[in-house]
Amino acid sequence: MKAKTTFYCTECGNETPKWAGKCPACGAWNTVVERPAEAAPKKSRGLGKAAATAAISSAGNSHRARPVTDLETASEIRFPTGMGELDRVLGGGAVKGSLVLVGGAPGIGKSTLMLQICSKLCEFSKVLYVSGEESEHQLKLRAKRLDVESEQLFVISETCLGDVLETVAAEQPDILIIDSIQTLYNDALESPAGSVGQVKDCTMALMQLAKGREITVFVIGHVNKEGSIAGPKVLEHMVDCVLYFEGDQHSSYRILRAAKNRFGATNEIGVFEMEDAGLHEVENPSEMLLAGRPADAPGTCVTCVMEGVRPVLAEIQALIAPSSYGTPRRTSNGFDYNRAAMLLAVLEKRGGLKLSTCDTYLNIIGGLSLDEPAADLAAAVALASSYLDQPIPSDLVAIGEVGLTGELRSVSQLGQRVNEVQRLGFKRCLIPERRSQTISAPVGLELIPVRNIGEALRAVMRKQG
Repeated sequence: MKAKTTFYCTECGNETPKWAGKCPACGAWNTVVERPAEAAPKKSRGLGKAAATAAISSAGNSHRARPVTDLETASEIRFPTGMGELDRVLGGGAVKGSLVLVGGAPGIGKSTLMLQICSKLCEFSKVLYVSGEESEHQLKLRAKRLDVESEQLFVISETCLGDVLETVAAEQPDILIIDSIQTLYNDALESPAGSVGQVKDCTMALMQLAKGREITVFVIGHVNKEGSIAGPKVLEHMVDCVLYFEGDQHSSYRILRAAKNRFGATNEIGVFEMEDAGLHEVENPSEMLLAGRPADAPGTCVTCVMEGVRPVLAEIQALIAPSSYGTPRRTSNGFDYNRAAMLLAVLEKRGGLKLSTCDTYLNIIGGLSLDEPAADLAAAVALASSYLDQPIPSDLVAIGEVGLTGELRSVSQLGQRVNEVQRLGFKRCLIPERRSQTISAPVGLELIPVRNIGEALRAVMRKQG
């Protein structure tokens, strides 16, 4: 007799009676898999006896509903992690009782970051580090390499959720680190570790633990080939903060950004450099992004974007080459593809450059992703420079949004941007004419106001040299 089976989506956990190429609930393709009925994740499954007992005890006494006017208005309790860049992304430090999910590709440095902050956290709190991927001996070797030594740091190599919760009840830590959520499993569920049911169930137990006992929980999660955190998408909605640790495996620089933050902004970034002794904070990412910039080379221009409250200078490089095929190739790395196509059309229609028969390549140096319109003018200038094979002055920065009629629109926080431009030694700055009367030029910086893309190109070519 054939065993009864069921189908469910690995992204959202939705169950269906038959297989489908597209999940009817979340719309994801090729995520519906077959499992025996008894092994499929069930929403009604519990935590198991040991896990349920620990979770219930962690919640403390039951709470009754109260009027919002009776609630206290005291701000959340924050504490520093010892890494200024991480505190910046978190919104000023970690919040007591919060659940933070740190995602990234394998080997990017997630475990190193978490173990490295233990050195500061152990000065005022008790930390429990739970590793499901490394033995306690391996953790000791890594802690010794990172110079993390403290009697307040407790480590355990465990993957069973019930045993982890029992250890938390026995040790009473202030901060809990789980490395990683894909290795944790609840023995009350028959599905393997890392499946949709296990990841959701274990995360729910950790959330109850964090809220019930006011324990700050850091959870490490791996990402899949699409770049999102492995497991159901609902996992990101359960936690308070979602941090992504990004970087090129061939580069030593890492960028930490927040995709979700209930206690702060999501547009801040933290920059680190991976060294032999661990992660080193890069307090001035502009110098890192501009290091090695070629002088008097066509197709390169610098712009200033805002990452939260921090102005960051980035280099945009463009390459225009005659196309060998009927349909020219368009490639964009770190710059929005549709916006790049729009700029190409504006340059051809309003700037008089015949780009429709050329292959176009646009790249942002350093792995940074520019998603604000203030980088439009620099991208357009870099494209025109490559097409005309004329270099842009190395001491010039371009800031502004380009419209479809070729006009330049103003951008926010322009005064803070030009101050950063002057601080890094640049001498000239292209800005929209509409904002030129509202800001004063810093000492040593010449502001060049322009109204449209045509004036910008003429000003750049006239000012070169």
